[in-house]
Amino acid sequence: QVQLVESGGGLVQPGGSLRLSCTVSGIIFSSYSMAWYRQAPGKQREVVARITTGRITNYDDSVKGRFTISRDNAKNTVYLQMNNLKPEETAVYYCNAHARILQSDYTYWGQGTQVTVSS
Repeated sequence: QVQLVESGGGLVQPGGSLRLSCTVSGIIFSSYSMAWYRQAPGKQREVVARITTGRITNYDDSVKGRFTISRDNAKNTVYLQMNNLKPEETAVYYCNAHARILQSDYTYWGQGTQVTVSS
């Protein structure tokens, strides 16, 4: 059974920081690209950051320079360090795992963790 379990969300003041974690089980973690998405109320889910199996990263323009995605294959965990948070970044943040194996796509999602940026 594949499980992606996010943690680290919460309430933070504007300008503050949070570190999200996503621990994965049931798949060969090192074979999957990982990503963080977020979904604000009434909006579509959007990708925030990605990290490949080779640790190549890319970010949405809105978070470049403030967010950092990283992975620890020994711990089957992906992280999202978020600095200088803004109120408009209040959303549920989701962890995503994706791999293409033998011409088939495999995608898994976590249950999400709430991030609220408010004074």
